[in-house]
Amino acid sequence: MSDVPFGFGMPDRDPERRDPSGAGNDPFGFGALFGGAGGGTPEDLLAKMPLFAELQKLMNWSGGPVNWDLARQGAISSLAAGSQPTSDAERAEVADALRLADLWLDPVTELPSGVDRPLAWSRVEWVEQTLPAWSSLIDPLAERVVGAMTSALPAEAAAMAGPLGGIMGRMGGLMFGAQVGQALGRLSGEVLTSGEIGIPLAPAGAGVLLPQNVAEFAAGLDRPADEVRLFLALREAATQRLFGHVPWLRQQLHDAVHAYARGIHVDREAIERGITEAMGSMGGIDPTNPEGIQALLGSGLLEPEETPEQRAALRRLETLLALVEGWVDSVVAAAAGDRLPGHGALAETMRRRRASGGPAEQTFATLVGLELRPRRLRDAATVWGAMTQQHGSAERDRLWSHPDLLPTSEDLDEPLDFVARQGADEELRALTADDAERPREGEDGEDGA
Repeated sequence: MSDVPFGFGMPDRDPERRDPSGAGNDPFGFGALFGGAGGGTPEDLLAKMPLFAELQKLMNWSGGPVNWDLARQGAISSLAAGSQPTSDAERAEVADALRLADLWLDPVTELPSGVDRPLAWSRVEWVEQTLPAWSSLIDPLAERVVGAMTSALPAEAAAMAGPLGGIMGRMGGLMFGAQVGQALGRLSGEVLTSGEIGIPLAPAGAGVLLPQNVAEFAAGLDRPADEVRLFLALREAATQRLFGHVPWLRQQLHDAVHAYARGIHVDREAIERGITEAMGSMGGIDPTNPEGIQALLGSGLLEPEETPEQRAALRRLETLLALVEGWVDSVVAAAAGDRLPGHGALAETMRRRRASGGPAEQTFATLVGLELRPRRLRDAATVWGAMTQQHGSAERDRLWSHPDLLPTSEDLDEPLDFVARQGADEELRALTADDAERPREGEDGEDGA
């Protein structure tokens, strides 16, 4: 048997057997990988091989549980032929739309503008600029999954696999990076604003539209392009007001995601029952064989099981997302009024778009089954609309002053009952204020006389 399988051996140094043309000395075409190197040690040659150098770089990633270099490369490479740079005219249109949107929102909400710089991003810019936000959301999930998988391996399996634990972590980073990169690449081709998924992805104070995606979205609707752009600018400006002036909201969303991550574990007994069978079917696990490790990770053996604590965290997350989306719907409807004739149709299109899910949901679902979807959107919109009609916009927005004032998932089961209780609470506060202002007996300088 050859000591150099798969043709990775060095070129034949016997002059009598060497092909003068050079064609037969590289039967598998690996010469190009060596960058034309003609000599040196194996280490020198490996260092000059672009393919292996890149693989070594990826495998040496130490920036966290997700290889974000790979995610970025994968997302952008998938857009190489599909992303168009923004023009000066598009940037001016986006800036005008966001300024007008803020003017329309001023009379219908107590929250001031949250946009201090309007931006028009290309798809590539969206990928690059939102990576920090995605990292803060996804890293805790990926870290728990990889940690749960490696810690749950039985001692016997760990001994048989040798350095599998360390390699599994690096392979997990590669796998997560590749999956997230694919999802972000798809999402960048569909997302219309920076706040569309319900969690702000742009830096604070930035109002963002993606002109290329907005144009494609408008092309499928029976409405003028400038009307669609203004409608989306209203939604983006409203989202930025909410997250810009409700300081705890962003953290609450992150805490719900992280609470879900803390509950991730795998069934060790299930692994102990199945590890021998899995390894036998693969002919053993070779820690230097990425395909074998990926087969183990993808076999379902190491998938986490959802716990009651995770389901509670998921309900909190879905409720918050629905409340954010419902509030945006409510204030945009009030601001648009009769100004945008197609507002009703556009709003329904957006509700269906969010309810049906998309790459944002797939990003989390692919990792650990966590979906970012406001399942209670219509119930939340009912709460905000009824609050506005019965108590005014100030009382509606007052609910954002503290997380304990917001409706819970149970409150959304009967949204009108929740709104009615707010009226009773308002009357109680008014009576309390009257009592506080009413002079007590003997307090008017008359000494009770």
